[in-house]
Amino acid sequence: MTFASPFPEVDIPTASVYDYLFTQLDSADADRVALIDTKSGRKTTYREMVALIDSFSGALAERGLGVGDVVGLLAPNSSAFAVAFHAILRAGATATTINALFTAKDIAKQLTDSDAKMLITVTPMLAQAKEGAAAAGIPDENLVVLDGAGRDTDGHPNATDLLAGGTPAPEVNFAPSSHLAVLPYSSGTTGNPKGVMLTHRNLVANVAQIRPLHGMVSDDVVLAVLPFFHIYGMTVLLNAALHARARLVIMPSFDLGEFLGSIAEHKCTIAFIAPPVAVALAKHPLVDSYDLSSLNVVMSGAAPLDAELGQAVAERLGCKVVQGYGMSELSPVSHITPFDGGRHNMRAEAPLSSVGWTVSNAASKIVDPETGDEITPPAEGLSRTGELWFKGPNVMAGYLNNDEATRSTIDADGWLHTGDLAQVDAHGCVYIVDRLKELIKYKGYQVPPAELEAVLLAHPKIADAAVVGVQDDEGEEVPKAFVVKLQDADLTEDEVMEYVAGQVAPYKKVRRVAFIDAVPKSASGKILRKDLRTAQ
Repeated sequence: MTFASPFPEVDIPTASVYDYLFTQLDSADADRVALIDTKSGRKTTYREMVALIDSFSGALAERGLGVGDVVGLLAPNSSAFAVAFHAILRAGATATTINALFTAKDIAKQLTDSDAKMLITVTPMLAQAKEGAAAAGIPDENLVVLDGAGRDTDGHPNATDLLAGGTPAPEVNFAPSSHLAVLPYSSGTTGNPKGVMLTHRNLVANVAQIRPLHGMVSDDVVLAVLPFFHIYGMTVLLNAALHARARLVIMPSFDLGEFLGSIAEHKCTIAFIAPPVAVALAKHPLVDSYDLSSLNVVMSGAAPLDAELGQAVAERLGCKVVQGYGMSELSPVSHITPFDGGRHNMRAEAPLSSVGWTVSNAASKIVDPETGDEITPPAEGLSRTGELWFKGPNVMAGYLNNDEATRSTIDADGWLHTGDLAQVDAHGCVYIVDRLKELIKYKGYQVPPAELEAVLLAHPKIADAAVVGVQDDEGEEVPKAFVVKLQDADLTEDEVMEYVAGQVAPYKKVRRVAFIDAVPKSASGKILRKDLRTAQ
């Protein structure tokens, strides 16, 4: 049974991302600080940012880049990233954002698959960028190093070279409903990465869907540590915050001390995080050394957040903790808990264990993966578990050059099959159980790794944990825990197994344990289970 969004419908303008975010910039907001780089302390106002975007887009157009062209962007978070990203879209080109941790081989693969004509990067990533660009056939003059020495020194244009011409922003014409704005690549945690085709309408729609529910305002100060190259950071931090005329405090990478220090120094009111950061906020002693009283809300995404862990963060920081859900293919947000928990919109508060309600202008349903039958939301309590399906204006156009994968993900009726197992309660709140393909099948029973990870993270001597299915000596798939101990903690494999056994059904018990230094994760915070399976 379909359950529609309970939130009011929102207007989704027929506009490009640039027009939606910036053409209504009024004089009162123009001189507000839009971006602060924590490393340099540099501040950029909205007026300055838009002028830079226009100039940068003119430089791209002068070099022949526009509608139909793809430009790669490989850089950590910075104000320069924000300008370059929006300049690509302003010029009518398509941005394919590249994971800052990628090797040269990874970079070349994405540039080649997307048929990118230019790559924009920064000096710390130049070695792998140059090798990757060369392998993809991109010449030196189209490898832009924003903070580099410049074209006359090493053959690679820098930001100064591009902006020196003073070429005005181009006049471009395209249909926002079909023209690709961005081409991020799916994380590859469950298979080969695929180019996710997101149109201008997809991105505009998703900002329009989430803005009234976040309740973000121009006085908010938003800590931006989640990577802009990932769709979560791109839409939820960068675009939504800019639309709200808020202030973005930009960190190039996560460091707990710098994270806490930035909140304290800049009086951040909102922090978007992934669950690994929540673990540190709940358990690390360094947290007590900083004044974090300015924080009003912490929002977690990218992977399920355990309710007990979220509550520990909320109590320690004295702020609201909520979570949402999405995926690259959904631009990314499909389910959301408003910053106030839902009290204003829903007259009720979403349980912290849920990812909230279906976003505006959209609908969801939960389908039994074995039978294909739709699961009816219950009158009380939680529904049976099934695969979460979603339909809305933020659903991707498809996978680049992969019609088969597109058809297997989006059905003929327009429903996107998320591949995630979920439940729904009587109020329409959705609860993510696990990835459909990551369920462990033990003696016919389904064991969700995320449930066991939540139990493990509650242990006072465990800093982090991940669970995967492995084969035992009889060929049976069993849960194996990879555990990161807190510093100087004394903990044995048997103690871990006994602890979990005391809290779960017998068939869900952890049956093998390995202690490791760190759980491998993607830049967005998702556990790379395939790496753990390889390492076992």
